[in-house]
Amino acid sequence: MSGATTTPAAPAREERTAFRVLGAISFSHLLNDMIQSLILAIYPLLKHNYQLSFAQIGLITLTYQLTASLLQPVVGTITDRRPRPYSLVLGMGLTLSGLLLLSQAARFELILIAAALVGMGSSVFHPESSRVARLASGGQHGLAQSLFQVGGNLGSSLGPLLAALIIVPFGQPSIAWFSVAALLAMAVLWRVGRWYHAHLASRAGKKAARPDNGLSRGRVALAVAVLLVLIFSKYFYLASLNSYYTFYLIHRFGLSVQSAQVYLFVFLFAVAAGTLIGGPVGDRIGRKYVIWGSILGAAPFTLLLPHANLFWTGVLSVIIGVVIASAFAAILVYAQELIPGKVGTVSGLFFGFAFGMGGIGAAALGQLIDRTSVEYVYGLCAFLPLIGVLTVFLPDLEGARRRARG
Repeated sequence: MSGATTTPAAPAREERTAFRVLGAISFSHLLNDMIQSLILAIYPLLKHNYQLSFAQIGLITLTYQLTASLLQPVVGTITDRRPRPYSLVLGMGLTLSGLLLLSQAARFELILIAAALVGMGSSVFHPESSRVARLASGGQHGLAQSLFQVGGNLGSSLGPLLAALIIVPFGQPSIAWFSVAALLAMAVLWRVGRWYHAHLASRAGKKAARPDNGLSRGRVALAVAVLLVLIFSKYFYLASLNSYYTFYLIHRFGLSVQSAQVYLFVFLFAVAAGTLIGGPVGDRIGRKYVIWGSILGAAPFTLLLPHANLFWTGVLSVIIGVVIASAFAAILVYAQELIPGKVGTVSGLFFGFAFGMGGIGAAALGQLIDRTSVEYVYGLCAFLPLIGVLTVFLPDLEGARRRARG
């Protein structure tokens, strides 16, 4: 009798959500993206110090985003075949190198190299961290991805605030002070790597059953294409806010650099809140509904933003941040369920494509701002969330599973 009661205990423990691991990986994501967001936050300082054009500002973002986007699918594919638990520490080391170079860079070319190093660190960090989050999820995949991603969003929101408090008053060399955060992240990631290694060892020799979503290759390809188009609309729009929101506020409302960075912090904090909401809601009601509400649901507010006064600009940017950010965890987990067994490849593809769209968007919009105005670009980008209507072409994976069980 005792044998009958103890036999199921091991699987139950194996499936339990490892919140300590999720907390560690989310905290590391916070430190990683806080460091990376410093690049965006100090754009006004770099523009003034080196007399950069908006096109050059966009090129910095493009360099950072493309090194991340092009390498992430490669890293994901490699680690699908052979996971590398301690690669997370290596990725953070590359970010640390870029951070130190950025603090001392005296020429535009060196700034680009620093941005490229930070992007390379991101390309290693994100696919493997996403895999760790899924392994630690205990089956709550949306919740796990949201907890992982909200750390990054919180870190991104802290960057402008810390830039306003530290880098603007003390200058570019003070960027090196943030190397302490990178070293702390490396220590935490070393412990995560030990858990990851032990987890892999405990599963060695076990053949995990690969779930089948019942979709043809054509349906899967169409769904992936739709998801990528939705990522394009989301991150092209976010590029206008992440890279040029401070310039928009300074130019249109006459705010100081520090005041504009506080507004950017509030927006990015709203993005973090939306990220935390999207995953668990998708676990409960279905990821397709979250994708619907997030992308298309942001459209009324983005269309109003270019016509609002300062107060309502702040309010609308918070609403847009919460609504539009809730999609990514749902999109990522939905894509992982579309292509089962390829967590690293899917994570690398979608993180990489998101970074790439952010970079291309920043570069393209920077050139357009140079030719027109920042207000014109905000009016144009307001229509991008309407692309969310394409969600209608996504198959209902949760419904298909319920029908299969019934």
